[in-house]
Amino acid sequence: MSETTTAPVRQGGAWRWAAPWAMVCAVLYATLAILRHRRLTPTSWDNAIFEQALRGYADLGWPIVDIKGPGFNLLGDHFHPVVALLAPVYRIVPAPETLLVAQAVLLALSVHVVTSLAVRHLGPWFGLGLGVAYGLSFGLASAVAAQFHEVAFGAPLLALAGAAYVERRWRAVVLWTLPLLLVKEDLGLTVAMVGLVLWLTGERRRGLLLAAVGVVGAALVVLVVLPAFNPAGVYDYTSNAGGDAGVALTLFTGVERKLLTVLVTFGVTGLAALFSRWSLLVLPTFAWRFVGDVEFYWGTDWHYSLLLMPIVFVAAVDAMARHRELRWATVPALVVTAVMLVGSPLASLADRDTWREGPREAAAAEVIAQLPDDASVVTDIGLITHLGTERTVYWIGTAGDEVSPDHVLLDQRGGLGSPTDILQYASTTFGGSWTLVVDEQGYQLARRTP
Repeated sequence: MSETTTAPVRQGGAWRWAAPWAMVCAVLYATLAILRHRRLTPTSWDNAIFEQALRGYADLGWPIVDIKGPGFNLLGDHFHPVVALLAPVYRIVPAPETLLVAQAVLLALSVHVVTSLAVRHLGPWFGLGLGVAYGLSFGLASAVAAQFHEVAFGAPLLALAGAAYVERRWRAVVLWTLPLLLVKEDLGLTVAMVGLVLWLTGERRRGLLLAAVGVVGAALVVLVVLPAFNPAGVYDYTSNAGGDAGVALTLFTGVERKLLTVLVTFGVTGLAALFSRWSLLVLPTFAWRFVGDVEFYWGTDWHYSLLLMPIVFVAAVDAMARHRELRWATVPALVVTAVMLVGSPLASLADRDTWREGPREAAAAEVIAQLPDDASVVTDIGLITHLGTERTVYWIGTAGDEVSPDHVLLDQRGGLGSPTDILQYASTTFGGSWTLVVDEQGYQLARRTP
């Protein structure tokens, strides 16, 4: 396959194509996230966790997250100090939707960077086509559906570092890569892989230094920083690597699902990403996901493929810019994206029921209205993301009998295995007498009797 070079489209011309598409994506992502939040689609507790963390940062304190356990410092769970950047915004607009919109903006920023890069180097039609495939890719859509996660900060950083790599701006590659160390602890290995890619490309000194910083940074965070903040003095996720079965056996467990994940990850670029060294950056993420015994890691749902998307699409641009014939891979890339879009969370925006309020939403509003802003609540994941702005909120799985809440709220339909007898659970676990205040549409609210 022969290498070719072409005159890139000027930055201003690329902006005219990329900016409108990025703004469309920002609206799509924010709309989907807010509608799912308001329609009470309980994906996880993560949005509530990060909201509690932001409450701490906004008050110029530690990110104390009672949902993880009473007085739990979230820096003992994962290392993501970058989240504190949202504290000023959250202080002005303290609401769970603030995190959802912030994530939408961060992802849309990455869409702008990738689309602009593609237009500059591939021309408007191929470039915009690849940008559309990126903006609608399963990794971004699944991350939006999973609500806010710290890795949203990594998407624009990887896109910017990748754009600098394609354009051989080596210093910029390093500067955009280093902040990944503040996004999450596993990204130290991705930083190291960027260093390896630079080394393979001929930037030996920068590459070696960046690789060393990545490895040392990851080790320092996992072995020193996280255990220092963790109440048990350990890194909680070490046991995920292989679990009881061992790494070798776990790696070959669910191999069909893992291979399918790899296939679609490169398939959304029409396999063009395979022809660029930049695609090597997927290896650390695939490694920790596939040696782990958590099945959620293996597939294409949740937010676990988010950071793979800017990597493979930048790699595709890099390959297409050097090999003209690869530009036609944009066509199968769009086909794969369209096929996956059928079952994508984004497709739900075309469903009229997504926009309608049902009886459960009305019942939830009634339950929440019964809770004072300063209430102390133990709850399941059903409404946990709707309670954390003003209240002290605990999760039933980590609250423990040392907690003394004044309310218990359970969702018998969406709480995922919550106790069926709320009064017995409340009195047995927390002591005292309790009164059932609301029992409607599966929601049960009990209040401590003075």
